[in-house]
Amino acid sequence: MTAPILTRADCLARDALDPLAGLRTRFDLPDGVIYLDGNSLGARPRAALSRAQDVVAREWGTDLIKSWNTAGWFDMPKRLGDRLAPLIGAGPGEVAVTDTTSLNLFKALAAALRIQSQGASAARRGDDRRTIVTERSNFPTDIYMAEGLSRWLERGYRVRLVDSVDEIPAALDHDAAVLMLTHVNYRTGYQHDMATLTGLAHEAGALAVWDLAHSAGAVPVDLRAADADFAVGCTYKYLNGGPGAPAFIWVPQRHQAGFDHPLSGWWGHASPFAMAPAFAPVAGIGRALCGTQPIVSLALVECGLEIFEATDMAAVRAKSLALTDLFIGLVERRCAGHPLGLVTPREHARRGSQVSFTHPHGYAVMAALIARGVIGDYREPEIMRFGFTPLYTSYADVWDAVEILKDILDRNDYDVAAARGAVT
Repeated sequence: MTAPILTRADCLARDALDPLAGLRTRFDLPDGVIYLDGNSLGARPRAALSRAQDVVAREWGTDLIKSWNTAGWFDMPKRLGDRLAPLIGAGPGEVAVTDTTSLNLFKALAAALRIQSQGASAARRGDDRRTIVTERSNFPTDIYMAEGLSRWLERGYRVRLVDSVDEIPAALDHDAAVLMLTHVNYRTGYQHDMATLTGLAHEAGALAVWDLAHSAGAVPVDLRAADADFAVGCTYKYLNGGPGAPAFIWVPQRHQAGFDHPLSGWWGHASPFAMAPAFAPVAGIGRALCGTQPIVSLALVECGLEIFEATDMAAVRAKSLALTDLFIGLVERRCAGHPLGLVTPREHARRGSQVSFTHPHGYAVMAALIARGVIGDYREPEIMRFGFTPLYTSYADVWDAVEILKDILDRNDYDVAAARGAVT
C-alpha cells in the first residue's frame, strides 16, 4: 500500500518512484510554470518542433508535391488512425484522423440517422425514429451540431435534452434514434459508464455516438467492448497534437459499409484522381474523409501519439487517479474555510482526469493562479478546472499548485474586476 502524502518531500519521493516520470522529459515545458490545462491544450512534445521544421523545409520546401507519395502524406489520416486506435479500444482500419471534432460529429450523427431511417431493423419495426437524446450539460458545440443537423434535414428531427444521467432511460423511448454523449463531461469531469449506457440505447433501438474529447489519452476507453456505434474526439488535449490539431472519427467495421454522410468530398472517393463527376465512396474508414488534409498539423499529431507507445493506458490511469486524489485531498485540507465546492466525482469509476472546484470569484482566482504560473482554466458558472496529464504532471506540481492557491485565497490576492480575455 502506498504511504500517504503529507509533505512536499513525500511528493518528491513519489515522483522518484513514478514509472512515468521519464516521459516528462519528452515535453518542452516552460520554466516556472505548473501546467494543469492539458484537458484544454496539451503541452508540446519536444519532437514536434523538429518534425514541423522537417515537414516545412524538406517535405514541402524541397520535395514539394512529390511528398504526397514519397512522404506518405496521402495515407497519413489512416496511418495516424491506426496508431491512435489502441488508446480507444478500436481496431486497425477503424479510425481516421481528420477535420474537427464538430465536423466528425456531424458525419457520425448523419450516418447514424441514415442507418436508422433506412436500415432493415427500422423496416421491421415499422417506425421512424427522429430524436437525438443528449445532455443539457454536454459540450455546447455537440448540441449545436445535433440541432443544426436536425433543422436542416427538415424531416421532423429534434434534439431532446436531459438534465441528469438518471433521465436517460426514460428519454430512450420509441422515437429515440441516437444517444449522443460525451464520455467525460468537460465542466465537471464526470465519466459515464459507456458500456451500460450503450447497452440501454441498443435495448431501446437507438444507436450510441460518443464524444471522447476528454477521454482519449486520459482514461482507458474500449469502444469495441462497449459495442458503441460511432465515436469522435480531438487530438489537441491529452493526446498533445497541438493547437487546432485534427480530430478523429471511429467507425467500427460493422458500420463501415453503411456509413454515409452529406460531406462527401473527393478524399472519400473510391478513385479520387479519376476526377469523376459522380461520388462513389471508398471502402472502409476512408469514406469518413472529406477534403485535402492539413499535413503540417497531422504530422505533429504523430509526435504526441509516439509518446503513448512508451507506456499503456493502465499506467496512465493509475497515475491520473493518484494525482487527482492528491489534489482533491490537499485542496480540501490546505484551503479549508474558503468557499470552494468540489463538482468532480470522488468515485474513481466516475472521474476523468480533471478536477473542478467552484468559487464565487472563480474567474478572478484562476486569473491570479495563472499570473503566479499555475495554469488551469475557467468555465461558467464559477468553475475552476484543473487538468492532470500523467505523462508530464508530477506530484510535486500538485503540491506546489495547492500551496499557491492557498496563498491567493488566504490573502484574497485576486482582482474581482479583472477583465476577461476572449478565451477563458
